[in-house]
Amino acid sequence: MVSKCANPGCPASFLYLHQGKLFRAEVEPGASEGLSPEVSRAHVRVEFHWLCEDCAVTLTLAYKRGSGVTVVPLARPPRPTVSPASVRSAATAT
Repeated sequence: MVSKCANPGCPASFLYLHQGKLFRAEVEPGASEGLSPEVSRAHVRVEFHWLCEDCAVTLTLAYKRGSGVTVVPLARPPRPTVSPASVRSAATAT
């Protein structure tokens, strides 16, 4: 059950589905649990993780083998490029 933000440094409590971002992860038991790959695939479990609104703006969740689901920074979208010609035309229009 989800009770707080998946970001370990955030104290936000989960209250409503519409606040933040909910993640669903299918997790296979590892070889360390002594299961064959065939049995392991048959025993996939579903986990839910939640990031609060504030954390979801800059973070997302990723699965890392050996450590499970971890919080990682979002890749920043490329900034729009401004050509010198568009700057000159905008300056002369005003």
